[in-house]
Amino acid sequence: MSGTIRVGTRASTLALAQTDTVVTRLKEAGHDVAIVPISTSGDRSSAPISQIGVGVFTSALRDALHSDEIDVAVHSYKDLPTAAEEGLVIAAVPEREDPRDILVARDGLTLAELPPGAVLGTGSPRRAAQLRALGLGLEVTGIRGNIDTRMRKVVDGEVDGVVLARAGLARVGRLDEATETLDPLQMLPAPAQGALAVECRSADGELAQLLHDRIEDEATRAAVVAERAVLATLEAGCSAPVGALADVVSDIDDDGRAVLRLSLRGVAATAFADLTAGDPVGGDGSAPIEVLRATATGDLADAESLGAAVAAELLDRGAGARL
Repeated sequence: MSGTIRVGTRASTLALAQTDTVVTRLKEAGHDVAIVPISTSGDRSSAPISQIGVGVFTSALRDALHSDEIDVAVHSYKDLPTAAEEGLVIAAVPEREDPRDILVARDGLTLAELPPGAVLGTGSPRRAAQLRALGLGLEVTGIRGNIDTRMRKVVDGEVDGVVLARAGLARVGRLDEATETLDPLQMLPAPAQGALAVECRSADGELAQLLHDRIEDEATRAAVVAERAVLATLEAGCSAPVGALADVVSDIDDDGRAVLRLSLRGVAATAFADLTAGDPVGGDGSAPIEVLRATATGDLADAESLGAAVAAELLDRGAGARL
């Protein structure tokens, strides 16, 4: 295809850094590329995501695609609503960064080393619920802002630590400031955390094929499709207290041949506190939080049904009544 490819992205340091990986691939293929920063409603608001709604970081980019202001949008995949957008297609899913969460705490402390009563900051009900369920006696308070803003709260002593996505720190070159990478047994990440979605108009078939050929990672797509199917089946938004992680693992089929399969884990909290006012989660201790868990293994080609099966098990255990 000819002409400059206009790539839309949020204007934050993190968004620009992750968009650069897509731009680099396109330039390597010999194409001219222009980056178009776009302000979203999520960037302009300091309210908790659970309050301002699903798609706050993505709708402006999608509007720009529909109005032909840009040709490609690069999203953090976990920010996208689970429903498909008419007229648009996720043409490529690049290889994923490490999807786990990390802790940035004062004095280099790990989660287990923080004393009871220590205050952790996060705007995520998923993280808040799982932290509470660990039973470590920690308080969790709601915070918003970019990586710098949230990490500064630790330096300034407003909180004892913050929990962030490891992928974000890796992309902006600040991974050395993390004090611990959290094991998924402690903290299962958000569906599609660490993954990008590269979107274009469905009618732009040549561009969609180019993006797929130069950027697509099939294993990552299968993993995030499975994880997001958990959310979709539970009819939960991207800010719900739901975690999911699919690992691509080696297995042996019935004929003795090596194959790749998906191993999917999902969690859903039975309750979660409202973080909108920055109140500690479960401050009165009246509502113990249980994290429901489910697992399944299947073929990469069956990613969506695998996610639906994990969600169905969570529903059977009572998640649906509480989300």
